[in-house]
Amino acid sequence: MAQETLKSDIKSLLRKRNAVLLAHNYMRDEVQEIADITGDSLALSMEAAKTDADVIVFCGVHFMAESASILAPEKTVLLPRLDAGCPMADMVTVEGLKELKARYPGVPVVTYVNSSAAVKAESDICCTSANALKVVQSMSENEIIFAPDKNLGSYVARFTDKKFHLWEGYCPTHERLRPEVVVELKDQHPGAPFVCHPECNPAVVALADHVCSTTGMYDYCRKSSAKRFIIGTEAGILWRLKRENPDKEFILASPALICPNMKLTSLEDVHEALVNMRPVVKVPEETRVPAKRALDRMLAIPRD
Repeated sequence: MAQETLKSDIKSLLRKRNAVLLAHNYMRDEVQEIADITGDSLALSMEAAKTDADVIVFCGVHFMAESASILAPEKTVLLPRLDAGCPMADMVTVEGLKELKARYPGVPVVTYVNSSAAVKAESDICCTSANALKVVQSMSENEIIFAPDKNLGSYVARFTDKKFHLWEGYCPTHERLRPEVVVELKDQHPGAPFVCHPECNPAVVALADHVCSTTGMYDYCRKSSAKRFIIGTEAGILWRLKRENPDKEFILASPALICPNMKLTSLEDVHEALVNMRPVVKVPEETRVPAKRALDRMLAIPRD
């Protein structure tokens, strides 16, 4: 089926199913193009929960669809590619987290939203890459367990006196960006700000002119007077950056910044999911309730 015909059919099916199509910032360009809402993982789930749609089609990875199910249990959540996982989320298990909690009794667990529903359920509070510092600062304890991303945890730890016990997880895609590559690019493009995600290695983060979430990158690049930027996150972000800033140039810091899981979902997969109304992701209540409690604690923290 031709791509334009496929897009038209998907839109018709979305109307027929009373469905909303969500696409993460790292999705393929053509998937982002037809989405009702694009954004980062938790923001997408929060927006979808507010809509009157009966069905959420989540173009992302498994933990994101779980988050949508946690926040909107009355809706049907479809994940077009059930095999779209997150290696970092898979690096932390409930059993392992329980062992770490036993090693540090009474120490609260702050868990990055890039984690399974079961791990969220075993946590005290969740955080995003954008609000991680605020979440940590909101806690009265002087010691925390931070999971699963040691790079994000290391970055946040720079801005607080609290003691961190870091889970040894990381994002393989962001970890592939090496500092020597960034140094070379900065030499080649003097004056171009290097903007990177805090999931990058600390040696890379140390070279950044600005460190932020994907949503933060859109804001920063839009407001900046610079005309050229070096981008240190997954390649999918370039589609929207270029669309919103046609007069600016964006240089991907490395061709290795491509997440194979984020690139699994095709228009054909979206179409098939809407035709067959599967695969469905549904978090069981015994997991959903404590996982939602950890998310709600985060969402209760006042925003700036």
